[in-house]
Amino acid sequence: MKTLRHLVALGVAATLALTLNPRSQAAEGRPNPPAPGPIPAPAVKAEPIVQIALLLDTSGSMEGLIAQAKTQLWKVVNEFARAKRAGKAPRVEVSLYEYGNDGLSSANGYIRQISPLTTDLDRISEQLFALRTNGGSEYCGQAIQTATRELQWSAAPGALKMIFIAGNEPFNQGTVNPDVAVKGSIGKGIIVNTIFCGAEQEGIRTGWKQGALLADGRFSFIDSNQVVAAVTAPQDAEIARLGAQLNSSYVAYGAEGSKKAERQQAQDANASSAGMGAPVQRAMAKASANYRNDDWDLVDATKEGKVALGSVSAEALPEPMRKMNEAERKAYLEQMAQKRDQLRTEIQKLEKDRRTYVAEEEKKRAKDGASTLDKAMLDTVHEQAAKAAYVFE
Repeated sequence: MKTLRHLVALGVAATLALTLNPRSQAAEGRPNPPAPGPIPAPAVKAEPIVQIALLLDTSGSMEGLIAQAKTQLWKVVNEFARAKRAGKAPRVEVSLYEYGNDGLSSANGYIRQISPLTTDLDRISEQLFALRTNGGSEYCGQAIQTATRELQWSAAPGALKMIFIAGNEPFNQGTVNPDVAVKGSIGKGIIVNTIFCGAEQEGIRTGWKQGALLADGRFSFIDSNQVVAAVTAPQDAEIARLGAQLNSSYVAYGAEGSKKAERQQAQDANASSAGMGAPVQRAMAKASANYRNDDWDLVDATKEGKVALGSVSAEALPEPMRKMNEAERKAYLEQMAQKRDQLRTEIQKLEKDRRTYVAEEEKKRAKDGASTLDKAMLDTVHEQAAKAAYVFE
């Protein structure tokens, strides 16, 4: 009869045999333990995100506000072209709402989402130029609550999420308490900034400052009827010329490609007709990483990995590429990408010199009193971006 010590020794020996000869496990119908895989590479941090919702009062007295928004939005976007967080440039998304217009549905509080959060800046420009004013009841609380609930706000850590609401009537009109609305926004990490179109004390008295304070935001007051005094710099003509040339580097494809290429041209024309520095600001925006068109431009789409060149049918390609073979098509796209990079680099160099010149001129022109929409937004953007660890180069 085997002793206990002998049985234990046999068990240890069997275990060692299985460990040293794993084939015996498979032979007995048991799976071998998985071989250790390669050590996974550390995850690459995603690009930081900046989301801006612009809520504009389009009641009858706000023509000046709309005019400022049409021409100065590009200036705000351009600020983030030189901003970085942890060494990375942000992805900028913009949304547009109008409120206080009697042409809108009363059931929705005279509020309309014109565009969700998007990187399609041409679309935002097109919609701004299509805005029309018309009477109205301005329900700020409901407008803020609607934007907070409807939009796809990022849940990414460190995302900078901002609402800018501009108007000229008391802040507390309507059935939604604006204090409750702004607290709901900040509860989701969305900062609410208020811009009163009128005198400072009137904006304070009618609740606009209180609304911003409750949502960690900033209160500004502007003269919405003031014509923006744009500084003309020596670099402007060349920047505008190069900005127009950028369009020739885009390769429209697919059913919507040609329409969106036409929209690009149309927004260039809108900026030119608006004046007040808008053509130059738009050209500089087009030269930045925030100007993305990977939904219709084959250069951006292949660069971002959204489309494989070989998967695009000849019929969906622009005429010059249809008769090319795949190698020729690839070379053509590389040529367009190089052209675009070169133009963007030239514009960015000119923009740097321009920024120095404009800063000096603006110091000379500085004056007290109400500012315009672009200055109110820029001051706010700098303050809140700095708190979110952004650095402006």
